[in-house]
Amino acid sequence: MKKLLEQVREGRVDVEQAMERLRHLPFEELEFACIDHHRQIRRGFPEVIFCPGKTNEQIIAIFESLAGEGNNVLATRAEPHVFEALERSGKFPRARYERLARAIVLEQKELAASKSVLPIVTAGTADLPVAAEAKVTAEIMGQRTELVCDVGVAGLHRLLRALPRLRDANVVIVVAGMEGALASVVGGLVSCPVIAVPTSVGYGANFQGLSALLTMLNSCASGITVVNIDNGFSAAVTATLINRKIDGNESHGKG
Repeated sequence: MKKLLEQVREGRVDVEQAMERLRHLPFEELEFACIDHHRQIRRGFPEVIFCPGKTNEQIIAIFESLAGEGNNVLATRAEPHVFEALERSGKFPRARYERLARAIVLEQKELAASKSVLPIVTAGTADLPVAAEAKVTAEIMGQRTELVCDVGVAGLHRLLRALPRLRDANVVIVVAGMEGALASVVGGLVSCPVIAVPTSVGYGANFQGLSALLTMLNSCASGITVVNIDNGFSAAVTATLINRKIDGNESHGKG
């Protein structure tokens, strides 16, 4: 839309031509999906494909629609067979599969890197798949990230080494299963928002992440926000929005 308005101002497109272009709907209707092409304009990042429940053919068609706009494309919770089908289509030679994160990534647009680093902290190695999803999501949105792994409360001294880096951040993501106590500990040590991600890692009484979720929701440390179980994607989006606002304000202040 900005490009179109600039073309009208410069006389390269007349008003009637501009009106005709604006009549096109901001979404594309497929037989099984309605692709929101204006989400990039509204939110600052394009629509993301959630793969479970979709056939390979549907995912490829949605992927092709999003890629056709020239934006970066992210497909989450993608099993290897989905990426193999995407490869066989031959349409996206630059797409790659992030196995640990179970994500398919196509980078077509280079974004300015964030000024600050986004730390993603895990309580244990078993929490890494969820942390990897957060990392991939944040990075395709232009964030610089850093993984701080395996610093859970069973050996709390391991966290202290990373504390200076956490205190430099605008926002910290904490990923933890079992009892989920790490988010409360980090929340009591830093002055920035903490986004807590409960994971389904743990023994039977963990109830597939419910115990970690309840611990995080009931945290006595202030400034902690909790996303759904195993939802590294949502944590990364929220952290990116926070960083972008702060980066924008800093740029405006320096101008």
